Amino acid sequence: MKPLCSFLMVLLSFGLLAPAVQAQPDRITGQNFATRSEVIGANGMVATSQPLATQVGLQVLRDGGNAIDAAIAANAALGLMEPTGSGIGGDLFAIVWSAEDRKLYGLNASGRSPMGMNYEDLQKELEERDRSSILPTGCCPSPSRAVDGWFSLHDRLGSMPMSLLLGLYPIRYAEEGFPGERTDRLLLGHRRANPQRPARCLQGGDDVYGRAPKKAKS
Repeated sequence: MKPLCSFLMVLLSFGLLAPAVQAQPDRITGQNFATRSEVIGANGMVATSQPLATQVGLQVLRDGGNAIDAAIAANAALGLMEPTGSGIGGDLFAIVWSAEDRKLYGLNASGRSPMGMNYEDLQKELEERDRSSILPTGCCPSPSRAVDGWFSLHDRLGSMPMSLLLGLYPIRYAEEGFPGERTDRLLLGHRRANPQRPARCLQGGDDVYGRAPKKAKS
């Protein structure tokens, strides 16, 4: 036991006296922390959480579309390629500066509550659910207005036909398939491993990343 204790003490002393080991610089500037390369876009830039959706937006710009066209196409692609975080079942908010007429536009395309809804109705629903507080998901889901927001933006500021923005890019990926991102594959794998849990992403097995399931075309 004594030799072992001495050995541990030597290791501890060495650890206290040894200089801190710094990370290997990954940039020519010599910085010793993780960094990302600077990106400069001379003619345009698109940023999304999914690489393929970003490529869709960039392709729209290359084909002569403007920023609104690219945003609509990229948003539609996200609804297909990242269904866990984006989709046509949500809302849309936008603040757009138009250089052509030098005006700032704002759009609130969020779902609207029914005109006939009142406090008494909500209170009654809580009582029926035997709750004293509103559910985290809400009591009355509002209708989606994301797609309506696309068309509102496009009518005012878009340039390319919507048939091209949706049909030539996102719908084409839905029909021909696309490679799934690692996060989505992990979520899909978790769903398969835990079938008793509620589904939180597209169902249909491997078809999610191949051709669109037949039910999605209806």
